[in-house]
Amino acid sequence: MKAILNDTVIAEADRDSLVRIEGNWYFPPESIVPDALAVSPTDYHCPWKGDAQYFDARAGGSTHADAAWSPDPLPGASERVGENFAGYVAFDPSVDITE
Repeated sequence: MKAILNDTVIAEADRDSLVRIEGNWYFPPESIVPDALAVSPTDYHCPWKGDAQYFDARAGGSTHADAAWSPDPLPGASERVGENFAGYVAFDPSVDITE
């Protein structure tokens, strides 16, 4: 599967290596294209997933603020999902996810 922003692939991985949580596809960290994401100052805490680091996505000469996030799962969150998703990255709707 691919995460595409401005006609540029910013992440790519086999579907079997992704994790689906609450309607979002979470890509493994090694699938993210180098320099496609920059750390954002935005803070977020999910009551069951934990704290999340937001990222600005860069592609096609533009930057999309807070277009991606990566949670630091709380104890029990991976068990709830059925897989360890620490370090995985999900994208907001501005990023197209295709097979």
